[in-house]
Amino acid sequence: MIDLHTHSRFSDGSDSPQGIVELAKAAGCSHIALTDHDRLDGIGFAKQRADELGIGFISGVEISCIFQVGTFHLLVYFLEPVPGPLQDRLNDIQQARTDRNLALARKLRDAGFPITWDELIEEAGGPNLGRPHFAAVMLKKGIVSSIQEAFDKYLAKGQPFYVAKVLLGPKEAIELALASRALPVIAHPLSLDLHGSELPLYISELKGYGLAGIESYYGRYSPEQRSFLVELAASLSLVATGGSDYHGTYKSGLHIGIGEGDLLVPDSVLDELRNRLA
Repeated sequence: MIDLHTHSRFSDGSDSPQGIVELAKAAGCSHIALTDHDRLDGIGFAKQRADELGIGFISGVEISCIFQVGTFHLLVYFLEPVPGPLQDRLNDIQQARTDRNLALARKLRDAGFPITWDELIEEAGGPNLGRPHFAAVMLKKGIVSSIQEAFDKYLAKGQPFYVAKVLLGPKEAIELALASRALPVIAHPLSLDLHGSELPLYISELKGYGLAGIESYYGRYSPEQRSFLVELAASLSLVATGGSDYHGTYKSGLHIGIGEGDLLVPDSVLDELRNRLA
């Protein structure tokens, strides 16, 4: 069993990178990937702990991309925290993310919400903030009754305090991943909100840019949805990958390795990915 989609407090999760690895070991995973949003800062900490515990580790990242219909996230595997085409571009995105967080904090403060920058930093365990950290502080202060309510009422796209992200285009992101000797895989593809023949046609287009796989075994997908995506991946000669999308307490009900309890990503997926990398 492996898990190729997890998040630590270095982006928008609640656990340390080391904690992610420890949970994977306890769950019985043979390999774990850390895929924080837009940054690689936690990779070294997670890899060191994986070496100590004797569990396989894959360095990765999850990138938000421009998409007009639904939501497009790209997982990139075997991306090391060293200089490179995608790594250098991520540095620019990280600065934009910091600017976005500052803008969001100002909007909340100007609207009278009693939230300070220091409280946000404390919640995140450092300067690597994500919206779940804002939501967690709002929950602690009684502004909302749940993390989800914070997003639904204030922080999600289309809500009063949403601040737009700086995004890469899908083609650019895939090409940068390949130029960095890494493998691009589309995350939770049903979030694209494409229907009928639109989804296979679009993923076929992405394959033309160099897409290597589809996240088919996703933590919150039904068995039927997973089967459909596994078959789609096979029809396009893409790797059917998978992971829990674990965020700790910020995305309740998900657990490393098993998702909501019925997830099982086979070890053979990693072999298929490595064959693509060779």
